[in-house]
Order: sequence, then C-alpha cells, then structure tokens
Amino acid sequence: MSFNIALTGLAAAQKDLDVTANNIANVNTTGFKESRAEFADVYASSVFSSGKTKNGDGVQTTMVAQQFHQGSLQFTNNSLDLAITGEGYFAMSEDLGAQDFTYTRAGAFKLNKDNFVVDAKGNFLQGFPVDESTGDTTSVSLSTSSALQIPDSSGSPRATSLVYSSFNLDSRENIPSVTTFSSSESASYNSSTSTTIYDSLGEPHVLQFFFVKTASNTWETHGTLDGESFDGTGAAGVGALSEFGFDASGIPSTTDGVGNTDTTFDPKELDATNLSGLLTNGASFPDNIKINWRDEAGTANKVPTQYASRFEVKALEQDGATVGRLAGIDIGTDGKVVASYSNGDSTFLGQVAMVRFSNSQGLQQVGDTAWKKSLTSGEPIAGEPGSGTLGNINSSALEQSNVNLTNELVDLISAQRNFQANSRALEVNSTIQQSILQIR
Repeated sequence: MSFNIALTGLAAAQKDLDVTANNIANVNTTGFKESRAEFADVYASSVFSSGKTKNGDGVQTTMVAQQFHQGSLQFTNNSLDLAITGEGYFAMSEDLGAQDFTYTRAGAFKLNKDNFVVDAKGNFLQGFPVDESTGDTTSVSLSTSSALQIPDSSGSPRATSLVYSSFNLDSRENIPSVTTFSSSESASYNSSTSTTIYDSLGEPHVLQFFFVKTASNTWETHGTLDGESFDGTGAAGVGALSEFGFDASGIPSTTDGVGNTDTTFDPKELDATNLSGLLTNGASFPDNIKINWRDEAGTANKVPTQYASRFEVKALEQDGATVGRLAGIDIGTDGKVVASYSNGDSTFLGQVAMVRFSNSQGLQQVGDTAWKKSLTSGEPIAGEPGSGTLGNINSSALEQSNVNLTNELVDLISAQRNFQANSRALEVNSTIQQSILQIR
C-alpha cells in the first residue's frame, strides 16, 4: 500500500511541476492566465473499517484551475492593440458569419487582406452594429454581431447646406463712391470675406460675401460663387442677399425690412436649383443653402453688429466636406471604433463586442490563449464595454501574462522537493521489502 501512496505523491508532484513549467513557459504570452494545480487527499473507507486507525491512500489532482486575475498593461503604438481592464473577453469567430465563438483576452489584432480585424490565427474580432452618425449601439446580442472591418475606401463628400456668418461692420465707413455693386470693383463695397463650400461631388467653390454701406446704419450684403454674383434667390444677378438696419447701439434692428425682436435671425434661404445653375461641373446642391447670420451655437454675442471698430469676422463656418481619405482609426474605452477622414468627417464603424461568464473557471481551454463555453461556465453574457460588470477597453495596449515569475520559481523548488521526498518514500519502501525478503 505504501508503494501506491508514494506513487500518487510522485504523480501529484509531477503534475505540479508540469503546471508550474507551463506557467513559466508562457510568462511572455499576451493574455495568458496562469494555472494552479489543486490537490486533495484520497481516503477510502467502509462501514467495517476503523476510522481511528485509517492512514489514507495518498493524493490526487482535483483540478488544474486557471487564475483570471488582471495582468499588467503594456502600451504600444498600434491602435488595433486592445487590452481589457476589468472583467470580460473578446469574442472571436473562425469564419465570417460563424456563430461558433471563442473567447480571449489577447488583444494583439491586425488587419487581414480584406481589412477585417483579426488575430494572429486569422480569427475575426466581433463587433456590435452602431449608428454611423451617433455611434449608438443598435444591438448587444452576439447573434447580431459581425466581424469588424476597417474600410479603405474614400469618405463620401457632403454638399453644403448650412453657412454660418457673423461680423462687425465699421460704423465709421463711408458710403462707397461707386453706387452700383460689382465684385470686381473694390470701390463699390466696403468689406468682404469668403469661405469654401462644397457641391454634391465634393468639389470646392468659393463663396464670398461683400458688405456695402447704403445709408447711415444701413448695410447690404452681396454674394458671389466662384466670382459670379447671385441674388437673394441664388440665381445669377447682382441683387443684395440681405439688408441690415442697425440701431444707435450697433445692434441690428431690422433684417430685410423685418424688425428683430431678439438676437436670433431667420436664415437667408437660397434656392438650390438656382445656385446649382451657377455650377459648370455637372454637380448640384441637393438642399437649399441657408445662410445663418449668426454662429452655429446661436451665441448671443455672435450676431452682426455695427460698432466704431474695424471690420471683423466673428463666425464663418459651413457644414459641407470634400472627398476624404482614411486618416486614422480610434477605439474608445467604450469599444466604439471611429474612422477619421482627411476631410474632417468621422464615422462610427462598430463597437467591440465583449462578453462575460458566470463562472470563468468553467471555461474550456482550446489553445492559442482562447476558451470556449462549457456546461459549467454558463452561457456568454454579451454587453457594451464599461457597462455593468464589464471592463473598459484600452487601445494601443496589450494585457500581459498574469504569471508572477518569482512565485513560480519558488513553486518549482517546492514541487521538486516534493518529488524528491516521494521518491525517497519509494526507496525506503523498497529497502524494507528487500529486508523482509532476505529473512531466512
């Protein structure tokens, strides 16, 4: 019997050595979780045995339990390197559209030839669908998740529909000597400013405003598109866009003959069809262009004024954009993937899917620092990063192995001593039996 007891001790010591060696071997494996060999004594008894004299039957390995505590973060220069701070796993699929997921915390991702986000084995990182404009997640179910793909195409152009303009007109200016406005005759206007707007094809056009003093405290605004004058409807012509009347305090009292009761002004709406008629490239302005005589936020002090101060542009913005090239990818702590384009646009591409389990210890190891669900782990519970008990995502970072090398070396020595002690027990048992066999 003592032979068997010593043999179980050797087997347990060997298992301890194997587990410790595996931990040491993976000390630099991204996302690796160390294991711990857990043992229990073997005690066989029956109703006819005496518990007072029973000594036990050795030791057995009850479980090799993985330890899922947090590993330290290593920061990188790759925005596709992702690390989870807190609880949770990335969901991966071997094929596009597959529902057989594996789960990992190793976030060393890259792009494949089709611009899908994959790991070193070519497994696809799953993401939740989001609204492209707002980033709002439309579903957090794994069944609706899909492989994240980074587009390499150009960003679509956006035609201008809103222009914001606010300014201060110098009250000390005189009425121009040339009374008929002409954009080519500087003596026919007092001041001017310009901005770039974009048509439906993303081609830029210069929109220029000219300010003409017509009487004391009265000004007209004229406009040109690429040097061609247009009137208040957007059609070719030299008619004024708007007329401003100012009170003695320099605040506009009327706009186009209508009294102003507050600091909000009705926008000047130009007919897109008329304005498109000025284009020669086959493009158009799909929406009426509204010229707002204020800033985008409607700030009270960003309205047209007439003070005894030099001409000043206080706001000049527009909402159009030309064709853009992909300039960068940003992944936030909430897992939202945002593509930035050279034209200033940004688009939400998706949200990195995260899952958790009721019992992580029950996950089945499948290699490559990945796990699969099992009966004891429970079903994966999907959610947005940072929600509930799920952790946050760190972009440009990797979670290192949680192996403590110092502790493992100490465990290695302990397992070795345990193995030697059990080997010695076998040797003693062999010596005793040899002595018995030599009795004559």
